[in-house]
Amino acid sequence: MSKMTLRTDGDRHVVVTRRFAASPELVYRAHTEPAIVQKWMLGPPGWSMPVCVNEAKPGGKIRYEWTDGKGGGFYLTGEFVELVPFSRIVHVERMHLPDPTPDNHVETTFDKDGNGTLMTMRMTLPDAATRTAMLSSGMEHGMEAGYVRLEEMI
Repeated sequence: MSKMTLRTDGDRHVVVTRRFAASPELVYRAHTEPAIVQKWMLGPPGWSMPVCVNEAKPGGKIRYEWTDGKGGGFYLTGEFVELVPFSRIVHVERMHLPDPTPDNHVETTFDKDGNGTLMTMRMTLPDAATRTAMLSSGMEHGMEAGYVRLEEMI
């Protein structure tokens, strides 16, 4: 339906938006049900997610492990803070590259937008240097590749 947009806000925030041609319920479920997450949140072509732990409840654990199939990879750990079915997810995550990054506090909302959904993800990093490092990783390319996959699925 649309490409992802990414913008910065202040010194510590990153805001990602993406419209999907699907209901908020479907887009929310695609972010909370492990069997669905594991099919689309793969990053660039050739990558896979052999481990997907997604306990979608307050205090529930998150662990995603990605591999490029050539011996490379990384993983993410985190915890859910709050979930409002079909409209809002708040969680904390850290990438392990291999050392863990500082906590990234993420609030994702799913708003009805015509026949689809506007997803807005607001990330809060501990400082400007952490945000700069995150943005220099090229993460937006892997994110958009996953969102294109998700759009095709739903």
